Amino acid sequence: MKTVEIRNMNKRFGSTIALNNVSFEAYEGEILGLIGENGSGKSTATSIYAGMQKCDSGEMLFMGNPWNPSSMNDALKKGVGMIVQENGTVPGVSVAENIFLSESQRFKKGPFVDRKRMINEAQTALNQIGADHISASQVTAMLDFQDRKLIEIAKVMANNPKVLVVDETTTALSQKGRDIIYAIMEKMKKENGTVIFISHDLDEIMHVCDRLTVLRDGSIITTFNKAEFDEDAIKTSMIGRELSGSYYRDDYGDPAGEEVVLKAENLCHTNQLDHFSFELHKGEILGIGGLSHCGMHTLGKVLFAAEKCESGEFSVHGKKVNTIAEAMKMQMGYVAKDRDTESLNTEASIKDNIAIAGLDKFAVSGFLILPGNEKKYVQKQIDGLSIKCTGADQYVSALSGGNKQKVAFGKWLGRESEILILDCPTRGVDIGVKQAMYQLMYRMRQEGKSILLISEEMAELIGMSDRILVMKDGALKKELFRSKELSEADVIQYMI
Repeated sequence: MKTVEIRNMNKRFGSTIALNNVSFEAYEGEILGLIGENGSGKSTATSIYAGMQKCDSGEMLFMGNPWNPSSMNDALKKGVGMIVQENGTVPGVSVAENIFLSESQRFKKGPFVDRKRMINEAQTALNQIGADHISASQVTAMLDFQDRKLIEIAKVMANNPKVLVVDETTTALSQKGRDIIYAIMEKMKKENGTVIFISHDLDEIMHVCDRLTVLRDGSIITTFNKAEFDEDAIKTSMIGRELSGSYYRDDYGDPAGEEVVLKAENLCHTNQLDHFSFELHKGEILGIGGLSHCGMHTLGKVLFAAEKCESGEFSVHGKKVNTIAEAMKMQMGYVAKDRDTESLNTEASIKDNIAIAGLDKFAVSGFLILPGNEKKYVQKQIDGLSIKCTGADQYVSALSGGNKQKVAFGKWLGRESEILILDCPTRGVDIGVKQAMYQLMYRMRQEGKSILLISEEMAELIGMSDRILVMKDGALKKELFRSKELSEADVIQYMI
């Protein structure tokens, strides 16, 4: 039986056509994959179905009946839940309050809310999905991006949805978090529920999905049944052409320079960094890998002076760095894993996001901003990075994940940063954008720039790094060097 039906759906954002006469369906006991380049319409179509926004025209059915939810909460209560790509929690309240957001009436005891009962029920919801390491009573802001994502999953699953939309969620999760999602999806399938799964990871989507629908430029291109899954055919249908050129680097035996541009000595930070030391060389891509809570994401923040160490220090070209302003003066840039809250102001324009980091590059005498200079500075990044937008004044919140990431890159490329700290730089971007980013990183290396590549993707680390430092429990576990023979198993054995 069809659970989800979308017929002739259309949606515009200004002059941009997000959806063009889109129609597809999903069935009971099925995991339907949606795949396509950033901006292809996947998230737009599913977010409309899940009540996040309205379409301009078209028809939707749920279990054969007309479907027009007034909000995401309304959709969830009626059987359709969605786990969004970016952060969907409120940081300043407890985990329990996030799980039961807008449901406090359920826990009313006279004029007061029975918070103990709310916390107990929230803890049960967390335990049921396998996230029992999270305490329902703690403040959400104290948790990392992965655990906040698990809170969203618990919230949705506590409502026992008939249809679950998973939008790029697995890119934010460690293997443990991914296993939780996969188990939920498989359970829903066995119980005749429906899962719509959006991912840019072809291996993942081919493994877990029963059918696969491809979108491109807001239109449905084709649907593959399981027996028809073919990686090259799917890639070609996604981007409308065959990928040309190398995906990862194909060079070996081309060592980085000997000059040390960044040196860290005995960095200690709570339980995240344990006397961690290393050197980054000029013209080097240095990979940092490990399990999600190994400390690598904290390392990125510390090296940009966004967080302070309890002990230890780091220097750039021999000079100690204590503040973000000093890091920027030393030509450092940082792209965070959680781009929407740490790298970008999504409620500001593309122009404001890119220009803010480069005021000293185009402002006259360091303070006078001439509109013409600013426009030229920003447009150079929009053109150079092929940011798909209506113009520099478009709000970042209206961009796809891949184009948001390009804006985050543009902030630092505009000011010609010599050292870039990239934390999961290709999270939530499609294969075409990934290839472009990898080529950009390699080009920067050839120009003598240095990159610290923090990544949870083994293929990315092995394919792009000159060296890989494997972290475990905040400490350096193993140093591995670029080689044709280096495999994922060689790296993973030191992580666990």
